[in-house]
Formats: sequence, C-alpha cells, structure tokens
Amino acid sequence: MQHFEDSIYNLIVETSTNLPGDVRRAVAKGRALEDRATRSGLALTTIAQNIGMAEQQVSPICQDTGMPTFIIHTPVGINQIEMEKDIHNAIVRATKNGKLRPNSVDSLTGENSGDNLGAGTPVIHFEQWEEEKIDVRLILKGGGCENKNIQYSLPAELEGLGKAGRDLDGIRKCILHAVYQAQGQGCSAGFIGVGIGGDRTTGYELAKKQLFRKVEDVNPIEDLSKLEDYIMENANKLGIGTMGFGGEVSLLGCKVGVMNRLPASFFVSVAYNCWAFRRQGVLVDPSTGNIEDWLYESGTGISVDDGRDQASETEVADAGEDNAATGSREVHLTTPISEEDIRSLRVGDVVILSGEMHTGRDALHKYLMDHEAPVDLNGAVIYHCGPVMMKDEEGWHVKAAGPTTSIREEPYQGDIIKKFGIRAVIGKGGMGPKTLKALQEHGGVYLNAIGGAAQYYAECIKKVNAVDFMEFGIPEAMWHLDVDGFAAIVTMDAHGNSLHADVEKDSAAKLTQFKEPVFK
Repeated sequence: MQHFEDSIYNLIVETSTNLPGDVRRAVAKGRALEDRATRSGLALTTIAQNIGMAEQQVSPICQDTGMPTFIIHTPVGINQIEMEKDIHNAIVRATKNGKLRPNSVDSLTGENSGDNLGAGTPVIHFEQWEEEKIDVRLILKGGGCENKNIQYSLPAELEGLGKAGRDLDGIRKCILHAVYQAQGQGCSAGFIGVGIGGDRTTGYELAKKQLFRKVEDVNPIEDLSKLEDYIMENANKLGIGTMGFGGEVSLLGCKVGVMNRLPASFFVSVAYNCWAFRRQGVLVDPSTGNIEDWLYESGTGISVDDGRDQASETEVADAGEDNAATGSREVHLTTPISEEDIRSLRVGDVVILSGEMHTGRDALHKYLMDHEAPVDLNGAVIYHCGPVMMKDEEGWHVKAAGPTTSIREEPYQGDIIKKFGIRAVIGKGGMGPKTLKALQEHGGVYLNAIGGAAQYYAECIKKVNAVDFMEFGIPEAMWHLDVDGFAAIVTMDAHGNSLHADVEKDSAAKLTQFKEPVFK
C-alpha cells in the first residue's frame, strides 16, 4: 500500500480543517433556535465565521487538535504493523505542517515530544472484518471537552435529580447531569456519545464510538431512539447556552449505545465533544492505499445557516441596544491596562484589546508560583491559549489561537494576578471563587473568548514579539503576542459578579424539573 501514508495525511488535514456536513447542519439548526442579538447568538456567529475561515485557509478549526484516535477495520491478512508505521509518519508530517498541534506530553517529565508521537499517542484501534476494503475513521477530540467526560456507577444520587437507578430512567438522569456538569467548559453547544454497560474501560470506548455515528441517523434500538430524542428535546431546557453564556442551545447531538455488563456493575459513560466536532473517515484500497471514498459528507459548500456567516447590521444594532439596556457596552483598551479602566468594566461588556498579551497555560502558571516572570506583567493580559505555531526564515507565525479551558488554572490564578499585577485573564468556561475574589481585591477581570474559534482569533494577532520557556513545548510556552481588535466578553468583573456562577445556579434549578420518572 504505497499510498497509504498520503491517504492518512489527507484524512488528518480534512478532519482538522473542514467540519463535516452533518455537523454543520446541526450547528445551523442550533443557530436557528438562538436569538442572534444575545451573547450566545453572537458566539454562534463567531463560530460560523471560524468554520468558514478554517476551511478556506486549510488551517485547524481549533488550536487544540486533541488526541488523534483511529478506528480501523482491515481485511484478513493486511499488515497492521506497516499501517501503523505509515500512520505515525503521516502524524509527524501533519504536525510539521501545522495541521496538528504537538500534543503528546510525557506524563512523568512533562516533556513534549514535538511530533505527536509517544507512548499511547496516537490511539489506534485495529479490528478485522470480512469486507474487501479498509475502513479508517479518525476523531480529533480536544482536551477541554475530553476533561468533561464523565462516568456514573448506578445506582447513584445525582445533584438536582435524586436517585438514578439501574434502569432507563436512571440512564436518562445521568445523561442530563452530564450535560449540566459540562456547562461552558466543554465549548458548548456540544455533542455527546453515551455508553451503557461494559466495564470502566469498555464503557468509555463505547461512548466515544458513538461519536462516529452520523448526527442525523436513527438508533435501531427503539428504547434508545426514544432516549436520544428525549435528551435532545430537554437538555436544551437547562439554559446553559453556547459557551455557557446562557441561552436556548446547549446540545447539538446525542448518540447512545449499549453492551452487556457484569451483574455487580452498571456504568453509564458519557463522552462529551465540543461544537468543533472533528471526525472523518475513508475507505481505502488495500492494494494501493489510495482513498476510494469519504465516509462522511464534506462540509465544503454547506453553510451553517442561510448563508449569512456574519451578523447583519440590524443584529449588531439589536445587540448594542440589549447591552445598553443592561448597562453593558463596548470598550476599547490598550495594554498595559490601568486599575481604573478595569474597575469601570461590568459583566456583559465587550472588550476590544490592542497591544501586547502573553499566553500562559498549566506549566507557566505552576512555574510563576515560585519564580519571577521573564517580562513585566503589571497591567498585563494573560491569555489561556496553546497556539499552533509555524516558523520560517522570518520568524514565528500563529496558525491557530483560540482559548483553552481556564478552570485548570484555578489553584494558581488568584495568587498570580496579585503577585504580578495582572489586570485581565482571557480564556473560556470561566473560573472559580478564588479567582473571583482576587479579581475583586486586586482590580481585574476575566474575559471569555469563544472556544474553538482558533482562526477568528489568529487573525487578531499581528506579530509574535518573542517567546519564553520553549522547553515547556509549543502549547505551554509563554508567547508574547501583538494583537489588534481582539474581542472578548467580561464574564467575571472586579465587583464580585460572575456570569458563569449565575448560569450554573440557574441551570441547577432547571435541572430539578427532570427529577420525576419518565421511562417506566
């Protein structure tokens, strides 16, 4: 199969940069339900723009290209060892060419391999079948949504829902709770795969395999078909909304599978996937390695709604009126930012940033707790972002740069804000009470950018000024970026207000309406 490596490379590029047609239609359906003049509506507009930009530029939809996971069916007699070598070579090429971010990190040393290869990376599941062709399917599932996967052992007591028993109704409660607990941290509106039964390992594998089903298919098991329909109708009543901003659309797809279990165990495993639902597949000729067919509809030419990929002037005006009614406004700030400017901001304000900002993720926050920063951070902006970067003779260039999930930095963020005089933190999904207290005491804000909108934000970055801590790896390094027109929404302010806490409290109250049995 002399062309198999090239076929896998093309599969990786298509999966990373071009959202499939069925996913685009699901996003379009969600947009139709959301008022475009709201925060969630405008977030969906940004998502729509980003989808188009990624396809046009053949660049990653989201900077977190996740853990490449392959499920491959081969005819009897195919050399799987050689196939695995070709897959590894294709992974290295895709990483070098900026289609994948280097994401493989040694769990003991923290060292990034730099090429997405390492123990357990990528994930490849081989299965034999009696068909003549090779079926290769790939999913790129980012860390933010992977962290919101959850597994339940029934019977269980669930917040807001009471007892979940070992029956269809108990499963129903688990799925609703899974959507609730993800909030905006998994880049909602999302898709979920659910695995019923198995053991702790096979249950999660079954859940992730459900994500390979097409969004518009119908479950052949009647009870599960009814369950999927019920979840799609009712999960959106929780009011979580896009990015956790509150709204009508929290879930875009739900697929449920079932397998046998041990008598003593009853697991319900939920694999949560963000709106950037990147999976694709190909049929390959086993003699040549060439692609013979694509297994999921291409997204090319499929708009995420009626063709309006940008908010109309009327919608923007409506949003402005809505902001004015709540005291919110659009504010332009240039770094370094003063405490006075920060304390004038309120939850709901849209901040347009210019000047220098600095990326910082897990490794940097841990380091800064006990060390000094390499640059002056007084009045600065920290961006929770692990970008996709490329280097040529002119220097470094940003290929994708959306926000990462901020809650991971909760143990550090408040202390670092006060230690260095940081005035703004940008990320997604919000942060907790320790950070909120520091924002109030020191005079800082949390700005929520749109998760997954890696191309949209990359366009705002005009220059890479410098980089520190490359020993942490590209995603974890501290990049010093010159930005212009970088827009994000104040969701935690210096007055003790948190949109994230409010939405979580509201959705928790709404969750209780689903406590009574539905499936007998």
